[in-house]
Amino acid sequence: MENSQQQPVVQLKGIVKRFGKMEAVKKIDLNIEQGSLVTLLGPSGCGKTTILRMIAGLEHPTEGEIYINGRMVNDIPIHKRNLGMIFQNYALFPHKTIFDNVAFGLKYRNVSKTDLKEKVRNALEMVRLPDVGQRYPSQLSGGQQQRIALARAIVIEPDVLLMDEPLSALDENLREDMRREIDNLQQMLGVTTLFVTHDQREALSMSDKIVVMKDGRLQQEGPPEDVYNFPANRFVADFLGSSNFYPARVVNKTGDTYTIRLESGHEFLSRHPSDWNEGADVELVIRAQKFYIFPHDEVPEETQGNVFKGVIKDRSYMGGEVSYFVDLEGGLSIHVISIVNITALKIGDRVVVDVAPRHCGLLSAQKAGSE
Repeated sequence: MENSQQQPVVQLKGIVKRFGKMEAVKKIDLNIEQGSLVTLLGPSGCGKTTILRMIAGLEHPTEGEIYINGRMVNDIPIHKRNLGMIFQNYALFPHKTIFDNVAFGLKYRNVSKTDLKEKVRNALEMVRLPDVGQRYPSQLSGGQQQRIALARAIVIEPDVLLMDEPLSALDENLREDMRREIDNLQQMLGVTTLFVTHDQREALSMSDKIVVMKDGRLQQEGPPEDVYNFPANRFVADFLGSSNFYPARVVNKTGDTYTIRLESGHEFLSRHPSDWNEGADVELVIRAQKFYIFPHDEVPEETQGNVFKGVIKDRSYMGGEVSYFVDLEGGLSIHVISIVNITALKIGDRVVVDVAPRHCGLLSAQKAGSE
């Protein structure tokens, strides 16, 4: 019993998928642990939906093995895998009532009429739509339809819940509501979930583990904080948020603190859990949101550690944030995203920017553009 608890609910071993000569998924190994919400994140065409469809049984892997609860399911048909599925377009039956839509998966299981009604009622209550059973999908809003799709997926008590871009058809406010809804429901039920999205905010806010993909390959996997703060390569750093990238060289190392010199001559302190020798070529990576920016005459006495003077060359107001492009003395341009504060900075203003060494990430030069 102990071993089965430690075993991942879903395991992919050496999964490859080819469509003709095109290799959509390239040797993917992945474990999805019991009760976790794992997000496959990447741009369109990276292979994330193909992976989900192979787990579901809608596509067959060209190579490799898929296990669910320790059982290889490569040749097991979709209706015998006990999976709940939610799609971008909801896939509700327009001619069936909401009750019949939710009950659809139960009718192919050995469930009595009394239990079926109880399970559907519970599922509708879980998604906070207890009174819509006799309506039809066309009588519900987009957000309500998505909740019904969620109820239909969970009513069968699946081993794994698969979600393919489930929020992309909703407007921004509804997306935020449904994001919280799915997150809360998944935690309450403890159902193992694989969530496919190209939206970084969804991935960062909901996931226990993020799996970043590009061109059919796994780029990095780990907790959201690790993937965001310690990207494995330039693609991951660039895809998850706005970053500054600078070719540089290690000129000094003291403990885990490096002095990094850029081609412009600017020097940054970087505190980074890696091991480079003096003289190593690296790429400095700094998230735009990690800088502090101040008017030149309002700099606090205590700063973060890397302080530079500059002039604002461009700015864009984005509601809760302002995006600045700052030219530093000495010819270096940096991108800063700052929360809106009382002091409104304008193009042409002299400013001071400051960033902590722990936010100055490093990539080795050969990894900077790696796939």
